[in-house]
Amino acid sequence: MPEEIPDEKKPANESRPPSPGKRRGKVKLEVYGEEMVEKVVRLSGNSGRVYLPPDWVGCRVKIIRLD
Repeated sequence: MPEEIPDEKKPANESRPPSPGKRRGKVKLEVYGEEMVEKVVRLSGNSGRVYLPPDWVGCRVKIIRLD
């Protein structure tokens, strides 16, 4: 079992999550896959929803927020 590092020895970025008001810079991501669609997330109750093609049901997908 790994030993827990005390908060005072952890780097500053690991000791607490980033505040919601701070925006991070963009990073380059490289992803390999079969198909890609670009859509806008729509409001659905207290969450967001993206509809995907029915033949994607049961497949693994990765969602990347662009902006």
